[in-house]
Amino acid sequence: MKLSFFSICMSILILSCQKKNNSTYQIVPTHTVSLLQKKKIELTNAELDTWYTKDVLEDTIPGISLQKAYNFLDKKKPKDTVIIAILDSPIDINHEDLKPQIWINKDEISDNNIDDDNNGYIDDIHGWNFLGNPEGEQRNYMNYESVRIIRRYEHIFKNKNRNQISDQDSTSFFLYQRAKQKLEDQKKAAIADQEYGKMLANILKTARKTLSHYFSNYKYSIAELDSLKKLYPKDTILQDDILRMSNFIKYGYTENYIKNYNIEANERINNMLNIEYNDRISMGDNPDDITDTDYGNKIVNKDLDLHSHSTIVSGVIGATRNNDIGIDGITNAIKIMPLRVSGFGSEHDKDIALAIRYAVDNGAKVINMSFSKEFSLRKEWIDDAYRYAEKNNVLIVSSAGNNRINLNKINNYYPNDNVNNGKEVCSNFILVGASSYAIDKNLVASFSNYGTIDVDIFAPGHKIKTLIPENNYKSDSGTSISSAIVTGVAALIRSYYPNLTATDIKQIIEKSGNSYHIDVEIKSKDGIKKTIPFSQLSKSGKIINAYNALVMAEEISG
Repeated sequence: MKLSFFSICMSILILSCQKKNNSTYQIVPTHTVSLLQKKKIELTNAELDTWYTKDVLEDTIPGISLQKAYNFLDKKKPKDTVIIAILDSPIDINHEDLKPQIWINKDEISDNNIDDDNNGYIDDIHGWNFLGNPEGEQRNYMNYESVRIIRRYEHIFKNKNRNQISDQDSTSFFLYQRAKQKLEDQKKAAIADQEYGKMLANILKTARKTLSHYFSNYKYSIAELDSLKKLYPKDTILQDDILRMSNFIKYGYTENYIKNYNIEANERINNMLNIEYNDRISMGDNPDDITDTDYGNKIVNKDLDLHSHSTIVSGVIGATRNNDIGIDGITNAIKIMPLRVSGFGSEHDKDIALAIRYAVDNGAKVINMSFSKEFSLRKEWIDDAYRYAEKNNVLIVSSAGNNRINLNKINNYYPNDNVNNGKEVCSNFILVGASSYAIDKNLVASFSNYGTIDVDIFAPGHKIKTLIPENNYKSDSGTSISSAIVTGVAALIRSYYPNLTATDIKQIIEKSGNSYHIDVEIKSKDGIKKTIPFSQLSKSGKIINAYNALVMAEEISG
């Protein structure tokens, strides 16, 4: 392949930040770099593990210049330890590469069944599980929001058409109709997944039976399978089963993965998409009453065989640096506060809103959220929580989603911080898209959502090495990874410059990002491709840069 050239224009722009004393600090442009150089197409394995930390000018890899950022900080010490609330699934708080960074509520005495700090949550030593009950039960499988909407409005709108609906009820009626259509689509997809899961299980069973004649156990590597394949080139059955097993190993289709895949497929049909199933009954609360907070429990690390997402996100942010184990997170000047709101299905707006308020009230300065859904029954509760966080100087970072859609056109991605793609409800919310390591048409990760109304900035989110439960590691992709990187950079800034507000840091991150003046390829769900300037994929048009952000933070903080 012929190597092409790219042009990067990187500048630090003017940023005005109004302080409490009404004085204004301004940063004038300090440098502008334009250059032509060969783009790096293939990365080594070592580079793949850390590509997102690289500097585009020094390494020709479009990372966040993290090492350059630490060089800039030199021998400075953090002035503050920043608490980061992770609103997510259960987390491995005992992971070898994460445990020192887990938040401990020092005002609470463990396991005495008393609310020692009077915050309304008993024995919340490491955070809170909003998907449990006081008896210690957990809820892993929840209804989708489409089911909750239909359950709420079925008795009002069932078998009615638009002509029978008053103008006052029209908005709710259209929401109900959209939810019904979505439920049908979800059921079809669930049935297809159920059949696929059965097929995977059967293939694994058959392949293992064939290979049992050559191996004493199920622990074979791709190299061993390749050697066996060469020994029996004419055995078509063996050749087919070797190919299938090799693919299973390559793509991580372990026995446990297939087992959980089938469990989830069955749960989706039997419960998650079932109008008669209400996941909230066992919680003991009223999901329609935001003031009813007497539910949940202290268990934030259960069922880790089902849930790895929170550990993945937290690892990117805060895996122990320079310990010669696993990976280095963005920063260790943090404590991670686990708040469980996610399982399989759709998050409850009530849980999200209360988790945000818990985070604010218990000292978090940055909140990370990496979940999404197409409906929001109680968006006003979440918007109020955003404003509560803004009032208390807390930054919220969220992922833009992995659906390859233009959020300017499809206004059904939640959570977001605007009203019908219009006015924003707060100034402390950042939505993050995902970028890759290719400085060409593939700079935007193929799965990432985008849009100049909702998405504030992009960050690396493709093939990032991170943590998974039980002291394990993996490479993963998604806008959840991107939001974790932005969360980590935001916390890094706050730890060195605690005088900056949440709004300051949002502006710094957006203004100081790197601009890439190249066209990228966008592929929609229906397979249609189009080319668009990368600068038109988000409000800032940029990719976060830790070094630039710290330089700007230094200037603003004085």
